[in-house]
Amino acid sequence: MNLKSQYASITMTQEIFHSSLPLPLESGEVLPEFDLGYTTYGQLNSDKSNVIWVIHALTGDSNAQEWWNGLIGEDKFFDPSNHFIICANLLGSCYGSTQPFSNNPKTNKPYHYDFPQMTTRDLALGLERLRIHLEIETIHSLIGGSLGGQVGLEWAYILGNKLKNAIILAATAKTRPWVIGFNETQRMAIESDCTWGECHEKAGQKGLETARAIAMLTYRHPLDLATKQVDSENKLDDFRAASYLRYQGQKLARRFNALSYWTLSKTMDSHDLGRNRGGLDEALEKIEANVLAIGVDSDLLFLPAESQFISQHVKKGTYKEISSTAGHDAFLIEFEQLSYILQSFYLQQKQK
Repeated sequence: MNLKSQYASITMTQEIFHSSLPLPLESGEVLPEFDLGYTTYGQLNSDKSNVIWVIHALTGDSNAQEWWNGLIGEDKFFDPSNHFIICANLLGSCYGSTQPFSNNPKTNKPYHYDFPQMTTRDLALGLERLRIHLEIETIHSLIGGSLGGQVGLEWAYILGNKLKNAIILAATAKTRPWVIGFNETQRMAIESDCTWGECHEKAGQKGLETARAIAMLTYRHPLDLATKQVDSENKLDDFRAASYLRYQGQKLARRFNALSYWTLSKTMDSHDLGRNRGGLDEALEKIEANVLAIGVDSDLLFLPAESQFISQHVKKGTYKEISSTAGHDAFLIEFEQLSYILQSFYLQQKQK
């Protein structure tokens, strides 16, 4: 399928890549075949050296120009008139790629709760299939934050010298027990929904609302809520923070399904770049690309020290930090700081 449209005078193409080859997974299971929905902006230059590959976060989609419009678009840092920008919907997600409600070719029925466990390494290998299909020999830069940064780090290891620059935002080389604990509480919320276990796309929807509310507390910082969700001194109930979290839960549940959320939260839990590679230090040292690890000073989910660790253990690492009260989600919000950091990074690479 190929859909083309004009978006802010830049050609945007949306397509579905189908792989008929089985994808062996880290769990020992095999995905017999799979689809990846992806979006591209701009055009490849003659030597295909202008590829910018964006990897979305947990509940993102492939339309990166929409959710990262301060960074991608006409006259933005990554301008489609200069770059060929591509973003693919990750396996397990529900925006055009194979996910729990996709058809299982072995049974000719949807996978539902039998959808296989996916690791960040599996997701990276899915993206690698798409790169090969598109005949892209070298990626100039890949960029991803949060889960997208974790998948990006895995893919940077796999790509070797086929990748020039890896920009890893608010992410980590291995998921800590703290994050796994938060993810488990969210899955417990989904499990408590009496519709969980049913085989339709609204199964677990109320539980998903609660899960998202829990997640928002890890994406923001207490100072951010204190500033933006202020109530009058005489208020006894119906606090702004409470209505904000309910709204965020309802908003996600209208566009996402609980099974995809469950699957991708498990994917985040599984992240360990050093698994079966001699540990984190050895795995990071084998990444060939220039790595820019960007932390957020107020991030309570993936701590700045974890981004620093990445930069300190790769061959060619740089660490920069976003200053913001927004918390983890600052990588999606603080466009001016991010553009400045990226500009400095690329200038540094030219001077080497």
